[in-house]
Amino acid sequence: MAAGFVRGDEESFALVYRRWGTLVHSLAARSLGDAREAEDVAQQTFLAAWRGRHGYHALRGPLPGWLVGIARRKIADAHAARSRRTELAAAHAARGSADTPGTAEPPEAALDRVLVSQELRKLPPVQRDILRLAFYDDLTHVQIAERTGLPLGTVKSHARRAMARIRRSMTDGFAADGFTADSSAA
Repeated sequence: MAAGFVRGDEESFALVYRRWGTLVHSLAARSLGDAREAEDVAQQTFLAAWRGRHGYHALRGPLPGWLVGIARRKIADAHAARSRRTELAAAHAARGSADTPGTAEPPEAALDRVLVSQELRKLPPVQRDILRLAFYDDLTHVQIAERTGLPLGTVKSHARRAMARIRRSMTDGFAADGFTADSSAA
């Protein structure tokens, strides 16, 4: 089966997919927490395997191990894409009201703004206020400490914890909302 796959035999490829597609999908679903995104990663994995099939050598290890290696890279790409989307959403939220009225924005920008707003509402009031002052009012940590009367270290800790919480929540939420990763084939 592996030899036929490497030669480019489509029937062998179909057999490889039927035999190990569930394994790849399960790995992706467990890591990403979303069945649809896992399907995308499984597709990307097998597409990359097909395109790079000449790089497989049986002497280096079994075909399923090679496929799992490709799947792990595609899963890592999906996680990286989530992080990029989270950072972009936070950056867009930081610009917030700086957008000029009447300017057409891509639908993704509006969605990002809504997602960040939802995540801000989930934060404890102190953390939410600190992030709003930092991103929407463009205040430094020192300025926030002066305005709120909180110690500087407390302001920094709240900001760091709030950003980490938003990052975790949005990373998990993107999978649940059906977003897919942007990654290239290997």
